[in-house]
Amino acid sequence: MKSRLILSFFAAAACTALGQNKPEPTWTDPAKAKAEDPDFSIQGEYGGSESKWGVQVVALGGGKFDAFLLEGGLPGAGWTKGQGRTQISGPAGELKSVDGKLKAVIADGRITISREGQPLADLKRVERQSPTEGLKAPAGAVVLFDGTSADEWERGRVENGLLPNSDPTTKRKFGSYTLHLEFRTPYKPFARGQGRGNSGVYHQGRFETQVLDSFGLEGRNNETGGIYSIADPLVNACLPPLVWQTYDVDFTAATFSADGKLEKNARLTVRLNGVLVQDNVELPKVTTAAPIGQITPEPGPIYLQSHGNPVYYRNIWILEK
Repeated sequence: MKSRLILSFFAAAACTALGQNKPEPTWTDPAKAKAEDPDFSIQGEYGGSESKWGVQVVALGGGKFDAFLLEGGLPGAGWTKGQGRTQISGPAGELKSVDGKLKAVIADGRITISREGQPLADLKRVERQSPTEGLKAPAGAVVLFDGTSADEWERGRVENGLLPNSDPTTKRKFGSYTLHLEFRTPYKPFARGQGRGNSGVYHQGRFETQVLDSFGLEGRNNETGGIYSIADPLVNACLPPLVWQTYDVDFTAATFSADGKLEKNARLTVRLNGVLVQDNVELPKVTTAAPIGQITPEPGPIYLQSHGNPVYYRNIWILEK
């Protein structure tokens, strides 16, 4: 009997471990996400250009949501860091703030919010698009990916006209430049933090602008728009998962004296979905996990980090200065 009990214990532990290791539901196609998970059509942004309120609703899986009420409107359209940002959580039909004063209901593409029983806002779900989505390469630019070939990349491949984040690295190396690229993070409602659509764009293989499903988050340096381990974004301009987003980057390489001594650090100006999120920020060190671990006079590649998440890229071009 004792041996049977021991075997049963280990069998139960094994089942538990297997259950814990079960892959989280992941969608890379918005049409499938909409058809297979009703939460996908609820998560997203609510408000408008003329509204004094904005709400970002983040799906947490299983019919649960975090919603963030933003005073002034949506990010990039009224709300900025430092303005009111209040979290309300729960199922779509009964979201509440921690103190219970704010309550919200999401139904039929709208969110209605009350404060202590009094109507506060009634907002429609909106689907915003980056103003630089589809931006064409200017004269003189090097087209790194146009959906037809991955010849410019080591470890690059074309998948349904897109470039998956299989650690592709450009064969060419660059000094100072302007870079445009578009990315799409997956919909992983049960994932949290860095497990939710993680990738990254490394400039010269040294300095990372983070890629992550950071929709609705506070705006840290390890979230989209941040320069990893160096600078938080000025505002979290991240759009919902499975929406195409854009990075437009001006990179100024570090300068060195004739004898190889560092004179000026590299700098980055970054626009995420057309919104300024990094303004000529100095880069005093290489960022975590950079494939090139030192700041030297040599140019470097564009590297798209793989973190085990199905992030896709498209329309990538670079104009050298």
